[in-house]
Amino acid sequence: MRCSRVLWSSGGPLGGILLAPLLALLLFQGAGAQTRFTYSSGQSLSPAYEGWWPNEDGSFTMFFGYMNTNWLEEFEIPIGSANSIEPGGPDQGQPTHFYPRRNPFLFTLRVPKDFGKKELVWTLTANGTTEHAYASLKADYLIDPQTISTEVGGDSGSLRDELRTNVPPTLKVEGDTRRSVRVGEPLTLVAFANDPDNLPARRGGGRGQAGGRGQAGAGTAQPGVGRGQPGGAPGQPGAARAGQANPAVPVSPAPRPPVSLAARSGPGLRLSWIVYRGKAATVTFNPEQMKTWTDTRSYANSPWSPPYNIPEPPPEGKWVVQATFQEPGTYVLRAIASDGSLFTNENLTVSVTR
Repeated sequence: MRCSRVLWSSGGPLGGILLAPLLALLLFQGAGAQTRFTYSSGQSLSPAYEGWWPNEDGSFTMFFGYMNTNWLEEFEIPIGSANSIEPGGPDQGQPTHFYPRRNPFLFTLRVPKDFGKKELVWTLTANGTTEHAYASLKADYLIDPQTISTEVGGDSGSLRDELRTNVPPTLKVEGDTRRSVRVGEPLTLVAFANDPDNLPARRGGGRGQAGGRGQAGAGTAQPGVGRGQPGGAPGQPGAARAGQANPAVPVSPAPRPPVSLAARSGPGLRLSWIVYRGKAATVTFNPEQMKTWTDTRSYANSPWSPPYNIPEPPPEGKWVVQATFQEPGTYVLRAIASDGSLFTNENLTVSVTR
C-alpha cells in the first residue's frame, strides 16, 4: 500500500512501525492547534477600549465597545460593582444590556485636556468572570476615522486614504428624549439620518461579505431566491431556460464563504434601534431591526453577513419604527446611524407602566 511504502524507512520494518504512530500524533496535534471552538452560552464578556482622538477644544474622546464570546447568550448587568467605570463612576453612560459577539465603538467618553497619564477602568463581570479594560491617552491608542473603518470592516475592508477625512452621519430623533408608554402599547420612533459627505459612497448594492448578487428588498435577506423559487438557478424549478434572461427576477445564489477571516461591511447609510439599557428580550421592534453587532453568519440580518445588501435609505432619510414593551420598567433605546465606517448615536429613555 502507498502509505506503507512512505512510512517504511531504511531502518527496516521496526523503523516503519515507530514512524507510523509518531506521524499520526503529529497530525492530530496539528489539527488540534487549528481548531476554533464557538459557544452559544456560558462564556465570558470582555469590555474593550478602542482608542482615542483629540478634539479641537483640547479635550479627548475615548471609544469603548465589548466582546461577548457567546453567539446566543445576552447579558443584563446593572450599573454597580459588576458594571462600572472608575474613577468618576460607576455610571458613565455604558450599556447594561450586552448583545452577542463583537459590538465595536458603541459609546464614547470625553476627558479634559489635562487628563494626562490617568486611566479609566471599565469593569464587567459575567458568568463568574471579571474582565477589565484600561483606557489611557497612550500614543499606541491614537486612532482616526480610517482606523475605525478598518476595525469594523467598513467600506468592504478598504484602506483608502479618503477614509481619514470621513464625516459620521447626522442623526436626529424626533420628539422628547424621555417618553412614557404602557405595556403592550406600540411606541412610534421617528429618526432622521443623513450622510453629509457620501463617504464611503454606496456602490455594488452595498455588499459586504462575498456572497449574493442582486438586491435584498426592505432590509431582509431572501434565502428562497435561487432555491427553487421563481428565478432560481439553472436546472431548478422556475429557472429561465439557457439563453433566456429574466430581468424581472434577481438571482441570489447561496452565499460563498468569505474570502477573508476579518468581518467586512458594505458602504451605505443605515439606521437601527437597539436596547441599550433594559431587558431586551421584552422589547420588539417593527420592522425588525438590522443587527448592530458583527454577526457574520449567512442570512443573519447583519451588515457583516453574506449575502446581505444594505437597504436603500427611506425617502428624506426618515426612519419610522415601532417599539413594544412586554414588561414595565425604565429602558434606554439607542438609535445608531452608520455609513458602514463611522457611527452616530442618540438615546431615548422610555418609562413603561402597566
